[in-house]
Amino acid sequence: MKSGIPSIAASGLELARLGWRGVLRVGKTVGVMYPKALICLLQWRAPDPVEVRESFEKLGVTYIKLGQLIASSPSIFPKNYVEAFQGCLDQTTPIPFARVREVIESDLGRKLEEVYSHVDPQPLASASIAQVHAATLLSGEDVVIKVQKPGVEAVLTTDMNFMFVLSRLIELVSPGLSRESVSGMVSELYQSMLDECDFIKEAGNLDAFNRFLQREGIQDVIAPKAYHQASSKKVLTMERFYGIPLTDYDNLDKYTPDPALVLITGLNTWFASLMQCDFFHADLHSGNIMLLEDGRLGFIDFGLVGHIQPAIWKAMFALMDGLSKQDYEEIARSMVTVGMTSQEVDTAALTRDIRNLFERAAEVDPLVLVDADVGNEINALLMDLAELGKSYGIRFPRSFTLLLKQFLYFDRYVEMLVPNMDIFSDERIHLMLE
Repeated sequence: MKSGIPSIAASGLELARLGWRGVLRVGKTVGVMYPKALICLLQWRAPDPVEVRESFEKLGVTYIKLGQLIASSPSIFPKNYVEAFQGCLDQTTPIPFARVREVIESDLGRKLEEVYSHVDPQPLASASIAQVHAATLLSGEDVVIKVQKPGVEAVLTTDMNFMFVLSRLIELVSPGLSRESVSGMVSELYQSMLDECDFIKEAGNLDAFNRFLQREGIQDVIAPKAYHQASSKKVLTMERFYGIPLTDYDNLDKYTPDPALVLITGLNTWFASLMQCDFFHADLHSGNIMLLEDGRLGFIDFGLVGHIQPAIWKAMFALMDGLSKQDYEEIARSMVTVGMTSQEVDTAALTRDIRNLFERAAEVDPLVLVDADVGNEINALLMDLAELGKSYGIRFPRSFTLLLKQFLYFDRYVEMLVPNMDIFSDERIHLMLE
């Protein structure tokens, strides 16, 4: 963690280079936050999580990404904040196509017409960091262009330096916080956001995942090909896939006679990537996993990836297996193995508390349908477990929460397509624990 801190601290010099733009950005941040903070201070109450989420959405890219971190980190943030930020929106108003053209031509160093025979001016999607357009290369291939929005890195740098200073102040006035605990997390988030802004890295992720598929002889799952001659740090040109989300239940039979087999193949591929690839896809929501017209499964958008150690993956499996069996002792041991803690944990006491937690929620099936659009039982149960872990000094690492999130997505797909399948005991599922 410490290694990330100098990078953001040193980048404080960037504020001077940003000049008036940086000042205006800090002014906007204060303008959005200050009135609500003043009201909370006058009323002597903590800020409402929904109010904070709405403020984050107004402030854009950095704070939206921070909100998504909060939503996926129940072991770090309070339960009511985790719940409120589940609805943190990363959908923004599209920028005009003239500005998209400017970014493409400036970053590629060529006129648009020298690279593409056609670019649809209407975007397929628009998020806080980038906008996506359909296009055709001069060589005839159908592609999508992911274009970074102007000024994103400058905004990130300003916002994260502002947060870094605040985090240092919080650490100074809060003796209970370990040195660099908050600022270290800010630095880690900053590096993660910079990685998402570097489309050269994302193109490299696509190459690496495709090499993994080829090496393992996997033919029923594919990832887009990156066109490096039409890509740069702020522009990523990728093969275009045609298909439907895996959650489009009413139309799946038009693409494959056996949707369950497609899902099982996708599960096995993802599990194999945990051990056989340098990273795993860490954002497999329904928009990023597609059933294609030829019946294959497409993994798209490799901007967010995770890295997991074999020991953590085995402990993760044991935790989820313990949840499915309600084996409280196994859950307790797994939490201690996965969690980061410097203190001795009384696993017997933790086991008793986990048992009490399950008994209070006896009607909850821990492997229920995971619906990303509404509150769900397993999310609540896992957040309760995370809260319990914190009381024992256990904090799950970020890689664990990313991994767990993908389990929840897959659990949703299993419930839709193969409702009677148990991921942990079905012989068709290869968990790749060795």
